[in-house]
Amino acid sequence: MAKHLPTRTMADVKEPLVLFLIGMRINTFWRVWEWLPSFLAMGPMIVELYKNPELGFLSARTEMAGRTITVIQYWKSFEALEAYAANAERKHRPAWTAFYKRATSGTGAVGIFHETYIVRPGEVETLYADMPADFGLGGAVGMKPVTPKTETARERKG
Repeated sequence: MAKHLPTRTMADVKEPLVLFLIGMRINTFWRVWEWLPSFLAMGPMIVELYKNPELGFLSARTEMAGRTITVIQYWKSFEALEAYAANAERKHRPAWTAFYKRATSGTGAVGIFHETYIVRPGEVETLYADMPADFGLGGAVGMKPVTPKTETARERKG
């Protein structure tokens, strides 16, 4: 993890981008054989994305809370995310196909979700105080210092 920045900063969003949340919830913990493949599939996908910046992936962070695992991803565009998800030669499509086959068993042992948001300049507000330079949206697009003209959330948003 990067060293924290000893100052207040904000994300430097200059172009539209995509915030993508993807994850899983373990509904039946003891049915390990049903949820473990989904859990293990994400790591290789993230490695593949970091190794291939031409795919449009910017960064990711994984969070765990109880039975839910969420991967927060930043992408250059919705089109880049969609192209990766549909590409049978990349790791996502085969993993999705395998999950879908397991999911038709009807046990509901594992749930999956994703949410996609378009982030546009002037329509997002961020603040980081004593946080690592690689954290969150600022870590994906770069950070700039908070100034007297960007003290409030409304000023940072604009």
